[in-house]
Amino acid sequence: MLVACAEARLIFHFLKFLERESSMTDPLKSAPLAYQNETFLNSPDGRILRILSEYQEPLARFRREQIQDTVVFFGSARFEGKHAAKKNLTAVEKNGAGSPAAQQEINLKRAKAGLDMARYYEDARRLAHMLTKWSINIPARRRRFVVTTGGGPGIMEAANLGAHEAGGKTIGLNIALPFEQNPNPYVTPSLNFQFHYFFMRKFWFAYLAKGLVIFPGGFGTMDELFEILTLAQTDKLAKKILVVIYGSEYWNRIINFQAFVDAGTVSQEDLDLLKIVNSPDEAFEFLRDGLTKHHLGGAPKKEGEVMPEIARTRP
Repeated sequence: MLVACAEARLIFHFLKFLERESSMTDPLKSAPLAYQNETFLNSPDGRILRILSEYQEPLARFRREQIQDTVVFFGSARFEGKHAAKKNLTAVEKNGAGSPAAQQEINLKRAKAGLDMARYYEDARRLAHMLTKWSINIPARRRRFVVTTGGGPGIMEAANLGAHEAGGKTIGLNIALPFEQNPNPYVTPSLNFQFHYFFMRKFWFAYLAKGLVIFPGGFGTMDELFEILTLAQTDKLAKKILVVIYGSEYWNRIINFQAFVDAGTVSQEDLDLLKIVNSPDEAFEFLRDGLTKHHLGGAPKKEGEVMPEIARTRP
């Protein structure tokens, strides 16, 4: 028995020796390249590379797709077209879910409001169609004033749909959110973007924009409106950006712009940074005339100066 145990220990130690020898003679495997190391790229230390990627990758695509500048549409993601809104109201009125009386009253109020606000979906669709029909006929080497949205539902979908129906390219700058927001089907596939960082998405909204159309919306719409107005007011944009606020009936209930002036928090001239309109035709005429005046001059400002192929801001 003792001899057997001794032999077993001897064999065990011999095998361990062979294992060590083998590990010392086998070549060390190459480490992954830093830019292919997903653990690093997804770590806090890789954040700067992720941020840069959300700048450089869209820039490369915009250049490849010949996008010079954009007109951005903002508005509620919750609005539907008239057909869908009517269908929803009919379903709520039938109360197929058997909701309690109190909840049914809330549901009916929301459904009726949805049908009323559906006009803005239809107006955004029409305005985007008109703008795209005009812009695709502009004689230029690159695509001008391309309709751009956040890529989601509601007003975003309506604007992308209108541009798509007009035969133009249309951009969707989507964002990864805790709840799912899929890109609407009318975004041009090669111009369908997905961002992680809100500030990089905001950068691309502002950087290329020559026009901004604000339809009725919520917190996100307000955020984008005041960010662009602040950049324009503080002269941080090396370009004239046209800001259209669509629907005085809605916006006059939400914001009293004159109250800013009366309180002395903005000057009267600051209100010239925006234009309130109430129809697709009025909005289109303002945008067409303003974009033509400020951005379709054609000739360089100075001899030898080359007009930028992609929008720029001040240093």
